[in-house]
Amino acid sequence: MDEQSLNKVPSQEVRQWAMFCHLAALAGMVIPFGNLLGPLILWQMKRENSPFIDEQGKEALNFQITVVLAFVVCFFLAFIVIGVFLAGLVGIGALVLLIIASIKANEGKSYRYPFCLRLIK
Repeated sequence: MDEQSLNKVPSQEVRQWAMFCHLAALAGMVIPFGNLLGPLILWQMKRENSPFIDEQGKEALNFQITVVLAFVVCFFLAFIVIGVFLAGLVGIGALVLLIIASIKANEGKSYRYPFCLRLIK
């Protein structure tokens, strides 16, 4: 993106869809792998509408992929007990970061998750 489009605040509708891309991960509380499917579906539907939605949708999806991988590691570490505690920390951390990202996206600010593997470019 050029510098002029970076300084421009996205419209309210664009900001809401970017926020929904992050919040769609909460579908994982209801549907197995919903934390991956929610952001993926919204990003695929709305990425053509705005570069901001495209960027935040990719960021949300990359973070949820990272969270799933972290839970897989925790599953294997559960056999030596520490994985149970780590899974709790990963869950709480993911929820807090998801809320922060949603708020930033709704403000029109680009958010990048820390500790995130960026597999989708």
